[in-house]
Amino acid sequence: MIKLITQSLRHLLLWTVITGLAYPVVITVLAQLAFAKPANGTLVERNGKLVGSARLAQQFQGTNYFWPRPSAATYATVPSGASNLGPTSGAQYTNVLNNLAAFRSGNNLATNAPVPADMVYASGSGLDPDISPAAADLQAARVAAARGLSVDQVRSLIAQSTQAPQLGFLGEPRVNVLLLNLALDSTK
Repeated sequence: MIKLITQSLRHLLLWTVITGLAYPVVITVLAQLAFAKPANGTLVERNGKLVGSARLAQQFQGTNYFWPRPSAATYATVPSGASNLGPTSGAQYTNVLNNLAAFRSGNNLATNAPVPADMVYASGSGLDPDISPAAADLQAARVAAARGLSVDQVRSLIAQSTQAPQLGFLGEPRVNVLLLNLALDSTK
C-alpha cells in the first residue's frame, strides 16, 4: 500500500512538473520566437503611448471616428462574451432595433436603408475589432464631414485598411476599426 502511494505521489509530481511547468514554458518560448507580436497581444503604440490592441475592439464615439460593431460586453475584456439572448428573445429584438436605428440616425441614412449585419448584431465575443468594408463605407460620409475631408479621401483610407480573407479564402474582407481610426488621425 505504501509503495503504491509513493509511486502515485511521484507520478503526480512528475506530471505536475511536465504539464504545469515545462510545457507552458516551452510553448511560451516558441510563441515568443515564432509569433512575438500576436503572442504579446498585437499592441498598437503611437508616439510611444499604448493606444490599444489590433485584436480587441474598443469603443469609439463621436462623428469623427468609425464605429465598431456593437458589443454585448460594452467592450470590456474581462466579462467578454455574448449576451445569451436567443433569437426569440424580446430583449434581443429590441437591442437589434436600437442598434439599427442608432446606426441609421448617426450616419444620416434613410429609415429603410439596408445596414450590414455586423453593425446591428453584437459579435460572439463582444470584442471583434473588425467591420465589413460595406459598414465602413456607410460611415465614410459622416467621418469625412466631421473631419473636413472629402469622402473620396476617407474611402481611399478604407480601401488601404481593408484586409483580404485569411489565406485568400477564409472569411470575408474586413477593416480593423482601430487601425483605420489611427490612419484617419494621421491624415492632415
